[in-house]
Amino acid sequence: MVGNLDCHDYLYLFGALNLVSGRLTTGLVERPTKSKMHRAAKYRYLQEAFARHLRAIARAYPAERHGRVVIVVDKASWHKGALIKQVLADHPHLELYPLPSYSPKLQVIEHFWKLLRRRATHNRLFETIAKLKQALRSSLCYYQTLKHRVLTLIASRRKRTKSSAA
Repeated sequence: MVGNLDCHDYLYLFGALNLVSGRLTTGLVERPTKSKMHRAAKYRYLQEAFARHLRAIARAYPAERHGRVVIVVDKASWHKGALIKQVLADHPHLELYPLPSYSPKLQVIEHFWKLLRRRATHNRLFETIAKLKQALRSSLCYYQTLKHRVLTLIASRRKRTKSSAA
């Protein structure tokens, strides 16, 4: 959650991080507040957004050049369902790899989200959702120019996690 003065909408950021190249594939999705949307509609809305994100990944990593693309996901309800199965059927080189429940430390992109939040949103109050979007997009562009730094930070976090688990 990030504060904004208009407090009327939610902003979701879908992202995929290539652990070899450091390339990010992201998508911002704005959603009306809960009062305007029933739970089933929220689920469907996020499922459609995730389906668009999967299609964006398929465009970024076409089957002709990437025979198999493994996407690690958590157990969020919008990561499954008929719509997602259809997208995966349309792009058979994409494969979802679900992590066990309650295991955010295994999800590498969580480390990146922490870096992104620190740069874009920590200790800030945004006047509008548009200014929040602008801050996120600016930080995403910044990290895309420093792919090697992202990979270094991710690798060092993974090493620390492995050594603390031992």
